[in-house]
Amino acid sequence: MAFAGAAVELPLQGVRFAALGDSLTEGVGDPVAGGWRGWAALLAGHQPGWEFRNFAASGALTLDVLEQQTPKAREFAPHLASVVVGVNDTLRRSFDIHRVAVRLDTVYGGLTGQGSVLLTACLPDPGAMLGLPGPLARPLARRQRAVNAVVHALSARYGAVHLHLAEPAWVEDRALWSADRLHPGERGHRLIAARCHTLLAERGLAPGAPPPVEPEQPPPSAAASLFWLATSGTAWLARRSTDLLPQLLRLAGEELRHTARLDLRAAEALTAALAAVSPGQGRPTGANLSGVPGAA
Repeated sequence: MAFAGAAVELPLQGVRFAALGDSLTEGVGDPVAGGWRGWAALLAGHQPGWEFRNFAASGALTLDVLEQQTPKAREFAPHLASVVVGVNDTLRRSFDIHRVAVRLDTVYGGLTGQGSVLLTACLPDPGAMLGLPGPLARPLARRQRAVNAVVHALSARYGAVHLHLAEPAWVEDRALWSADRLHPGERGHRLIAARCHTLLAERGLAPGAPPPVEPEQPPPSAAASLFWLATSGTAWLARRSTDLLPQLLRLAGEELRHTARLDLRAAEALTAALAAVSPGQGRPTGANLSGVPGAA
């Protein structure tokens, strides 16, 4: 859904940009000397006078963003704050869309309540990225769709600039992804940065030039991708979902027998979660800066 934008101004100089989230925002998949770079650093690096701090951490859950990252970000008092998180929650046995919604509502409200402009994104599900078989992929897809629906609704409520990253064209273009199939490569991070810049610039929030989209490093070869998946990839998924794997096998069995019932149950849980989050304390819905295409 494309929302009407209201005039929101950032300072001409000294813009503070805080990035919150998980490994995507930490920059995994875009290696540079000394660590990771990523889309948020690329975006900030091409805006003159911006001060950038990256609070994101690999493996972070919505609870981590709420309890650990948001207090530090609020001390920084950012003019612009990106919050991109939720995939790791879908890989936990304890996944609860109600808790995810309440945590994100609190994070968004806390940042916008002190005047920050929000930058958010919805994401593809990890099952699709890894190419898991249908019975294993569908439970993860159902969870990620619920997270994305919450992010859409709260982005509208709090006037966020929103980037839609769950489109098939984005997911299916393997040139954008690193060897692990779960994180963007350099080209993907650059594309995210450029798309965020476009959305911000359309609303007068990014006066500098967009970051170049062409990568400086070659993409991983097919052999490198297969080697990673056969070695590190399995271990990565196991670390991220240690308590989910036994349940996922059970869910896969239920998926084969009761897909329609599981869809209905997930829809009911999502409806209850959206009903439970508090009315926004930030900008009114009419001031939304979202770039979400389609129905939210």
